[in-house]
Amino acid sequence: MDRARDGHYALLIVDDEEGIRHGLGNFFRKNNFTVYTSGDIETAVKTAKENSIDAAIIDLRLKGEGSGIDLLKELRRIEPDLVEIVITGYGSIDTAVSSIKEGAADYIVKPIDNKKLLDCVNKNLEIRRLKSENVYLRRELMDQSTAGTFVTNNPGMKGLLERADRIKNSPVTIMITGESGTGKEVLARYIHFTSSRRDGKFVTINCAALSETLLLSELFGHERGAYTGAIERQIGRFEIADKGTLFLDEIGDMSLDIQAKLLRVIEENGFERVGGTRRISVDARIVVATNRELTKLIAEGRFREDLYYRINVVSFHLPPIRTRKEDIPALIDHFVQKYNRRYNKKLAGFDREAVDALTGHGWPGNVRELENVVNQVVLLSEGSIAGLRDLKGSTFRGRSEDFSPLEVDCTRPFKKAMAEAVGRWERELVGRALEKNAFNRSKTARELSVTRKTLAEKIRKYGLANG
Repeated sequence: MDRARDGHYALLIVDDEEGIRHGLGNFFRKNNFTVYTSGDIETAVKTAKENSIDAAIIDLRLKGEGSGIDLLKELRRIEPDLVEIVITGYGSIDTAVSSIKEGAADYIVKPIDNKKLLDCVNKNLEIRRLKSENVYLRRELMDQSTAGTFVTNNPGMKGLLERADRIKNSPVTIMITGESGTGKEVLARYIHFTSSRRDGKFVTINCAALSETLLLSELFGHERGAYTGAIERQIGRFEIADKGTLFLDEIGDMSLDIQAKLLRVIEENGFERVGGTRRISVDARIVVATNRELTKLIAEGRFREDLYYRINVVSFHLPPIRTRKEDIPALIDHFVQKYNRRYNKKLAGFDREAVDALTGHGWPGNVRELENVVNQVVLLSEGSIAGLRDLKGSTFRGRSEDFSPLEVDCTRPFKKAMAEAVGRWERELVGRALEKNAFNRSKTARELSVTRKTLAEKIRKYGLANG
């Protein structure tokens, strides 16, 4: 579910009557929406391309060329998950049916009841959120078949897993450290799915991906009316993880205020929802992860020392993949099997040259980067064995003696050769930005200074989706 940068929903209002745009705009801003307005199709399309829009209210009859139905189609091409509400002063069954067929979520006849329209927008945004969660849960179920697997041939890592086995059935809080992409969540899943809590839920939340207000609500839930836009009670991640495991990723990015609330939950095994007074008791094992030096953050006054000692009861440090090269061939085989199942492929594996190239790479993105490369190769593979040629078609950039990003077929016309070289650099640039931002598309688009639509096109073009 996409939200505006400050945590609010972003709404586009398209109506050729300035009074309606002004009135609805002020009303929705007061109800915690980021609002964009337009009086014509061209401006509306431009706004949607340049901004991340969650919902659009569209007048069916617009001045100039085209209609609201035409705009519905165009906005849906830009943002397939956009919630679109049609308003009109000329209601009929035919226009209602046409609007719904083109993807409109609802149809409202003027004069507009602002409260009814707000409820309609909120209801359909909530439906979209639930659909997104269902996709997430289906993916979680698919991944649970290998959730208790941690692939390694490294003696140090085997010792780490033996230590994890000794403590996994205890309720202690666990801290996992290591560079980004080393497999901190994989270890957390291993601990959960091989422990006595395996029948409980494994619940994850990225503390760096949400604003403080959203993170507070996601962790502890909220009561209806707790703040503007809280139209119904929401259960928090702590409640969902009762009798299971709550994995808090990037805990070093959590604000001091939420750190204090987390400390209280750990000490008392209970909390209140935002806006609520009823005490809720939970039995959730907490596993935290960070790629930052918490002791340094403590010295800078950005992390609570008392919380540090509470979460650091048992700690594990995952070394980068470049220091345990013996794991790379086994990880390649593991990911080939995983993505064969996902894409219904039958790739047998990589040839020796390709494995050597992958093993000799420095992997700044660690295991996550390796998985992404194997994912792309399996998806695009046509033969039974993948080789160096297949690696060239992915975001992998090995040693210069393996191949260069500028290596092109010089027998081809100059323009085509240049386009190929530029494409390779573009694929690498976008791929690395996605890796850096943990495949968060909004953050990546902002960093690259492109629209989410442009980023989505590049991801599709180069096969950069994260599974």
